[in-house]
Amino acid sequence: MNIVVLVKQVFDSEAKIILKNTTQIDDTGVTQGMNLLDENAVEEALTLKQKFGGEVILVSMNPVKTEKALRDALAMGADRAILITDPVLQNADEFTAAQVLAKAISTLNYDVILSGKASSDYQASQVPARIAEILGIPHVNVVVNIDIQGDKAVVTREVDGGSEIIEVPLPSIITAQQSLNTPRYPTVPNIMKAKKKELKVLSLADLGLTADEVAAKMSILEYSLPPVRKAGRIISGDPAQASAELASLLQSEAKVI
Repeated sequence: MNIVVLVKQVFDSEAKIILKNTTQIDDTGVTQGMNLLDENAVEEALTLKQKFGGEVILVSMNPVKTEKALRDALAMGADRAILITDPVLQNADEFTAAQVLAKAISTLNYDVILSGKASSDYQASQVPARIAEILGIPHVNVVVNIDIQGDKAVVTREVDGGSEIIEVPLPSIITAQQSLNTPRYPTVPNIMKAKKKELKVLSLADLGLTADEVAAKMSILEYSLPPVRKAGRIISGDPAQASAELASLLQSEAKVI
């Protein structure tokens, strides 16, 4: 079984966001790594490979050549990786990402495509569904269990208030929820091996794509940081006075009653 895993490199979830200006985020010195839900996708791919054999191929897109997320996934046990990088991808949106990734995937022999259900930066949850549409294959999202049965997959996905079981033919795209599994930690030997594994770097031209074909449909007008949170206030006094003051503040300042 050949399994493709979509991997995105994102800011560390604990990183402090600093703006260069209203349309650019400053990434100077910021720790970056693999999107957390993509780790679940990689783990599931490795589990399927252990059960059925085959190959785990990572595919990623980034406007600059940055390999950390892919090297981390290779250290988990993936076999090889493809990175599509090109300066014109600097302002890529979900349309752009789907077009580029789908083109790269179409050159591969695959039985299933796995991905996290969303990226931790934009949380759009669009790219896997768009890729499925381009490739003409089924897509199931927010999956918490995968059972491969021959040429089909029986998957359990989260829905409001419960879960549902869906049967889809392969190949298909399946996106992982965090509860799908627990990602493994790379061992030191595997970290060393990952440095020697194939990581092919491609440009848009290598894929036969032009900048116009993948031009973003959406543009960022402005980034803004949330307002600074006010410090809490301690209300002193006897219970009756404190309760009265609290009720007054909730009405006049917080405006919640």
